[in-house]
Amino acid sequence: MITKEKVLEAEERWTKAHLERDVEVIGELMHPDYTIIKPNGSVWDRETALASYIPGKREWVEAGSSNHIVNIYGDTALVIGIWKAKGVNNGSPFDYQARYTSLWVKMNGKLGIVSDQSTEIV
Repeated sequence: MITKEKVLEAEERWTKAHLERDVEVIGELMHPDYTIIKPNGSVWDRETALASYIPGKREWVEAGSSNHIVNIYGDTALVIGIWKAKGVNNGSPFDYQARYTSLWVKMNGKLGIVSDQSTEIV
């Protein structure tokens, strides 16, 4: 059974992996059917998302999430939170915060993020 604590632990691992640019952990946490809806409306699959973590092209100075609302539906959890991030992506600096949703599913005894999307807070 999924618990709020386990979901928040997975969220923390996800955030830490971004900050440390640990693509291996990011890949471990991604469900095989992972998709992300980008701010411009495009949809990336797992392979495209993983390929975007090009060494030297993306650097995170700050990454964190807070204000979590976690809803559990059997083996599925929906998280709503606030994401703050700062760094450089492909030579362009970024410093933003966004409201996000992430969908986690428990399969074969482990949690995997199936989808996420964020909307910048301006």
